[in-house]
Amino acid sequence: MLNKKTYKTEFMAIKVAFFDSKPYDEASFKKANEKYGFDIRFYKGHLNKDNVLLSKGADVVCIFVNAVVDANVIDDLIENGVKLIALRCAGYNNVDIKAAHNRIKVVRVPAYSPYAVAEHTLALMLTLNRKTHKAYSRTREGNFSLNGLLGFDMHGKTAGMIGTGKIAKILIQALSGMGVKIVAYDLYPDNEFAKQYNVEYVSLDELYSRSDIISLHCPLNKDTEYIINTDSIAKMKDGVMIINTGRGKLIHTHALIKGLKSKKIGAAGLDVYEEESDYFFEDRSNIVMDDDVLARLLSFNNVIVTSHQAFFTKEALENIAETTLVNIQDFVDGKTLINEVTI
Repeated sequence: MLNKKTYKTEFMAIKVAFFDSKPYDEASFKKANEKYGFDIRFYKGHLNKDNVLLSKGADVVCIFVNAVVDANVIDDLIENGVKLIALRCAGYNNVDIKAAHNRIKVVRVPAYSPYAVAEHTLALMLTLNRKTHKAYSRTREGNFSLNGLLGFDMHGKTAGMIGTGKIAKILIQALSGMGVKIVAYDLYPDNEFAKQYNVEYVSLDELYSRSDIISLHCPLNKDTEYIINTDSIAKMKDGVMIINTGRGKLIHTHALIKGLKSKKIGAAGLDVYEEESDYFFEDRSNIVMDDDVLARLLSFNNVIVTSHQAFFTKEALENIAETTLVNIQDFVDGKTLINEVTI
């Protein structure tokens, strides 16, 4: 941590190297930083071994989901004088926490807007079901035919939630209000919430077999990586809809494509993708896509891919900026880091 006296007398010396910067990041952080006064340097690239040199002289690096902070990068950060890694996101699987342990502090933003992600998840479900994305394109070209736009009543269908954290609970409340039956799987079930919203906790296999829609809301770890795979897809209902607004590697993409081709999977809504770092958050419209797997996904008219935008609301950006800067302030002041990531 930084010396509190030093902070007060040399306030502007607190330098933050801000990686993977976008115009909306700069706007929200500059506004929030008005009451903190940190010296924030914005860099467009996401932090990795090739640009870690930019952190030299900084006290803090601020990173997002596509940063690659492995043991070697952590070594370089420490050598460059960096004392804190401030993630402006909830997930931290892209940081080698073991390599950072007792050497450099890591903080995150655990919840910036669960409503934003839950609402986007619901939007994907409704769009895929009622095919409003296809209808929009058709009517703009003068085609008002209904052929191929048939959906189903959500009322009375069963949605399976893998994980029942804050985001899933908000989604469950919305779906329950629509008359959707809810089954769920979680290692740590919230039985009081389940009773209130008539959620039935079941095994994964039962969730697969009973769900018309499956939505992923679990963290990514060694137990959940590729939780949606060839074997699990085989256990699902024919025509199942799969939604992923969690982490890309929760789904084995080749297995998903195979399921789509065989029509075992009726639709898929993806806000994340396991190899998203080279594409998501960037404009690649002027180059040929060299990711054959992503190109194949985009070729299905029953698949919607959004570029990790589920979090992207005005309120969320404000919360991300505020929480990140509070995390940095607490570190500078030697306070307890309530959002610290530890082993």
